Amino acid sequence: MLHILTVIALIVIGILLFELIIFFHEGGHFLTAKKSGVQVNEFALGMGPKLFSLKKGETTYSLRLFPIGGYCAMEGEDEESDNPRAFTNAKVWKRMIIIVAGAFMNIVLGLIMMFVLVVQSASFSSTTIDSFPQNSFSANCGLMAGDTITKINNYSIWAAQDMSFALATTKCKEVSGDSTVIYKQDCAIELCHLYVDMFDSKKYDEKTLDKVIKLLNEGCAKINTVTDKTEAKSVMDDYYAKMENAAGVKKYKIPEIEVKKTRLRYQTDVEVLRNGKNVILKDVQFYTYLKDGKDETPSVMMDFYVKPIEKNVGTVLQQTGIQTVSVARMVWSSLIGLAQGAFSIQDISGPVGAASAITQVASQGLEKSFLDAFNNILYMMMLISVNLGIFNMLPFPALDGGRFLFLLIEAIFKKPIPRKVEQIVNGVGLAILLLFMAAITVKDIWVLLPFGK
Repeated sequence: MLHILTVIALIVIGILLFELIIFFHEGGHFLTAKKSGVQVNEFALGMGPKLFSLKKGETTYSLRLFPIGGYCAMEGEDEESDNPRAFTNAKVWKRMIIIVAGAFMNIVLGLIMMFVLVVQSASFSSTTIDSFPQNSFSANCGLMAGDTITKINNYSIWAAQDMSFALATTKCKEVSGDSTVIYKQDCAIELCHLYVDMFDSKKYDEKTLDKVIKLLNEGCAKINTVTDKTEAKSVMDDYYAKMENAAGVKKYKIPEIEVKKTRLRYQTDVEVLRNGKNVILKDVQFYTYLKDGKDETPSVMMDFYVKPIEKNVGTVLQQTGIQTVSVARMVWSSLIGLAQGAFSIQDISGPVGAASAITQVASQGLEKSFLDAFNNILYMMMLISVNLGIFNMLPFPALDGGRFLFLLIEAIFKKPIPRKVEQIVNGVGLAILLLFMAAITVKDIWVLLPFGK
């Protein structure tokens, strides 16, 4: 019963946060319209039949049945009006501010949500490498402790989450399985396998464990620095024996390294700041694995640890700004990638897909605590708010960005676009958007069905 109530509470929180996003967006239009002297006929949260309404002055404030949107209805916004306070009769620069205000407030809300998330952190991740795990691929490709990563795959790295995004958009490649880099990776992995096998099969005291881990770290670090296969194999053989001796066992056979024609690797160029100088490292490989060892689709992960940033008032504010800008850049880069064909319709989600993703992250968070579930939902809502702010300002008909473009043309040529032309263009644009959203929604629903996966 408690679990059901918790789930219901999270659903309500999700709906309220979504309506908060709409409230900020439409509130931006509302406040700037009022300040500009434009008459606002209705300010509504939700769509469909009215649940509640209150008229104050010239404006009706209403709450509607379906929590899927809202609107700020201004006099003369979509029709002709002789009212001197109609939207179309306001100065063009005022109308431009009113149109932009919705997207601006979405970014502001994104900042607020990010602040709530950031202020809970004990410390923050930097973009400077602190150390590597034993089986790091990138360590034997030239990355070093102390490097500050500035670019991955030509994507500028400003915050730690930029690294994850850059790796996620890096393509997996077929590389030569006979290369020295691959051979070194396999040698380091074999030492790691030895460690796992040894300590899975027998319980060791803490002193012995520390000795073997120290040798494992030393051996892998040496393997990462060698320049040829023979030396890599020699180091592996040497530390195989040392680790066995430290654990007091003699049952493991030193393995031969299997050579394959090709391997799948996430590989790209990386630019780092090293000792005050920019250094470009070519063809750096990152840890590439198959999920559960069975999935044929490879995945990638960062195979290094970064230095922490101490938490204080300054770094909280700094990280709030940097991480919000980072999210905005990800959204913009994704839109560019979509236009360039780097992503397909399978990579896009609409309201149904977003709701499914929110449900998943909430469930994952709930396995730990209610706060984790709440923070996961809040992070998703922050993404949606920033996404809405950026997407809505694209210069496409029916979006705020399209309307802003018309106003910009009016400001330049000192003459408004004919209302009839604007209505036709926006109508066509709206029809295209609705068809696009319908296609995305059908795809999202199909994926959720058992036979659609």
